[in-house]
Amino acid sequence: MRTGKGVEWAMHTLLNLAWSGGGEPVATAQLAAGHDLSVSYLNKLLQQLVKAGLLESVPGARGGFRLARPLVAVSVLDVVLAIEGDAPLFRCTEIRQCGTIGERCPDSSFSEPCAVKIAMGRAEAAWRQALAEQSLADVQAAADAHAPTVAAQVRQTLGRD
Repeated sequence: MRTGKGVEWAMHTLLNLAWSGGGEPVATAQLAAGHDLSVSYLNKLLQQLVKAGLLESVPGARGGFRLARPLVAVSVLDVVLAIEGDAPLFRCTEIRQCGTIGERCPDSSFSEPCAVKIAMGRAEAAWRQALAEQSLADVQAAADAHAPTVAAQVRQTLGRD
């Protein structure tokens, strides 16, 4: 299963907003500068997170983005769906019915769903379940345990200390 860089950017941004503390909005430019990210691309991702209900957009000179709900209420799957969408990862095109092999097989060979499609569907369901079972609070706790100073560094970088 592969996700684009947008999922990584979105997850780090959500974590950075949590670490920034206080619930005050943070400007896109500040969020992008913290990791040398493209402001315009990050802004597109932030808008997707707003649309998904994961962030709030605050207009004005002191505006920006802030978490719409606590990280414990946001699953990794929520972020993936917000950025990547809900389309299935595998699309069966029924190649089993194509070409010489397909022509030589009796019609009864295709009365059951494609075994490849079923196997890939099971794998995707397990992947989605694993993502759904992890909250961003779980990810934050793991990051805090691995790098205990990260929250302070984020606050300092975002001018929150």
